[in-house]
Amino acid sequence: MSSSEFLKLENQLCFSLYASSRAITRMYRPFLEGLGITYPQYLVLLVLWDQKESTVKELSEKLDLDSGTLTPMLKRMEAQQLVQRKRSSEDERVVNIQITEAGLALYEKALCIPQSLLASSGLSPEEIYTFNEQLKRIISSVNAFD
Repeated sequence: MSSSEFLKLENQLCFSLYASSRAITRMYRPFLEGLGITYPQYLVLLVLWDQKESTVKELSEKLDLDSGTLTPMLKRMEAQQLVQRKRSSEDERVVNIQITEAGLALYEKALCIPQSLLASSGLSPEEIYTFNEQLKRIISSVNAFD
């Protein structure tokens, strides 16, 4: 590939990732609207469905969201009664986030989301898995520069 080819939009990995992220988020939207949550809230729930509890710091690291973004979102989720925020009795700087019964109830309703999106993707489960592993390697390599 010539040097000038590298500067074409269609050859930019960053643009392909950006466009695919936006497209995939759009695919999630109808499912998540049915649950009454946003995509970032869905990501929080994915962690809490698995762990039942997390600290704000752990969520921030796992989701790659800063606390300035995460804290207001968690407050909204608490107002929706999806999570409960509690300061740690051992260290008041630590805020624990626990999933509530209402948050757990969304789990059953969300079970169809991955399969529905997989069916819409046109890719096999193996192709999705391989692509996801490649993306994680890219993320890890890029994060090594931070």
